[in-house]
Amino acid sequence: MTTARDLLVVVIDTRSGTSVEWGDLSLALAGAELLDLIDAGAADLDGDRVVPPPRQAAEPAAGPAVDDPLLRQAASALVRKEPHEPVEDWLWRRGRDLVAAYLAELGTTGSAAARWRTRKPSLSIDPSALADSPARRHANDRWAAHEPVLTALAAAAGVGARDDGDPGAGDPGNGVGDRDVLADLGDDRIVTVLAAVNEAVVELAGVRQRRAVEAAAFDNIWRAV
Repeated sequence: MTTARDLLVVVIDTRSGTSVEWGDLSLALAGAELLDLIDAGAADLDGDRVVPPPRQAAEPAAGPAVDDPLLRQAASALVRKEPHEPVEDWLWRRGRDLVAAYLAELGTTGSAAARWRTRKPSLSIDPSALADSPARRHANDRWAAHEPVLTALAAAAGVGARDDGDPGAGDPGNGVGDRDVLADLGDDRIVTVLAAVNEAVVELAGVRQRRAVEAAAFDNIWRAV
């Protein structure tokens, strides 16, 4: 299991009967992929820009093997020529329709029955669509242990953990979590990616709010006619 798959499992199990914003989750999934690529040595950061490792810059095939098919797609999507992408640009580009890609993968790999309900811009999935499996238990174990990276990504997607760590008892959260806790991980790249995820989610929330205001103003105009 990858961090992105763990994140989707946690969101499904935690937000039973409610929904998360499709766009927020897509951005968080893209961030999860980037963190896994960095951890695998298939990507790196130069400041706030996503770069391939030096040995991959010229010969991508020579880089570290990435077993997960969607993670391989993410690795192949890296911009290998200068100027490299800022992390936030990567999130927007890679995150486009990423939730749908992961849901389709869950359905085709046998990890879940194809019984989900999706409705843009919100997403609601019945947890019974997920089979009880070691992969699902692994994701929930990470969640129950308050694993900092998974917790921060889930918070960006609108899921928060209560103190008991029960995936079924989540409250909506905001932000990337406690920066002091993340700093204890000893890798500035993690903090950079999580901060970019949070900033992108905040930006997307602003776009949704502006559109809601514009729609309300339009409705008021028609009522006045």
